[in-house]
Amino acid sequence: GAGAGTGTGGTAAGPASGAAAVTVVERADDTGGHPDVVPPVRLDLARSLTLLGILSLVAGALFFDLNVGLTALTVAAVLALVSPKSAEGAAEKCAWTTVLLVCGIVTYVNLLQHLGTVDWLGEKVSAIEAPLLAALLICLIAAVVAAFASTTGILGALIPLAVPLLQDGRLGALTLISAMAICASVVDSSPFSTSGALVAANTPEEQRDYVFRSLMTWGFALIPLAPLTACAVLVLPGW
Repeated sequence: GAGAGTGTGGTAAGPASGAAAVTVVERADDTGGHPDVVPPVRLDLARSLTLLGILSLVAGALFFDLNVGLTALTVAAVLALVSPKSAEGAAEKCAWTTVLLVCGIVTYVNLLQHLGTVDWLGEKVSAIEAPLLAALLICLIAAVVAAFASTTGILGALIPLAVPLLQDGRLGALTLISAMAICASVVDSSPFSTSGALVAANTPEEQRDYVFRSLMTWGFALIPLAPLTACAVLVLPGW
């Protein structure tokens, strides 16, 4: 007889190649150990006093004609005295270089306006016989001065000087004043103006230099471009 023998071999299961281990990290807080739960922000004494200070600043500026800068400094000093712990590090976060730079430039431009330099330039431009050239130059003056000072203030000074350009009827009053307003407004992105300075001052410190340079490049590029574009679109066609 013939005997048939069968051999059986055992199979071993090993770890599959390329398997990845995943580690899950959960963030727990102090509200019972639940992950991804943000603790609520409570209205404590310091926050309540801050809100009261902001309301006092707004009320003082609107209803009592108080100086905004001096009132804001007073409110900040009172808050620092009442809650010194919450005010720690606040002074270091202020962009003092930007503050001093803007204060110096605004003081200089206001001095020029007080001495009549801007009015003198406007009168010289108004004496130019070519109305389109005079309109371009007065828009350029509006853009240059507004990049360093108040837009409303420079418009109030230059609009009366543009009246001689409008008397002969070759330039439209609405189009010229609109062009001046546009030129004085778009340059507010300059870091030396109020709006641009606020943006630069509230930028994180590690990005402040980059934002300052970007705003300065953009704002100064608009100084020649805005008058040329506004005059070409609004003044030149004679709407």
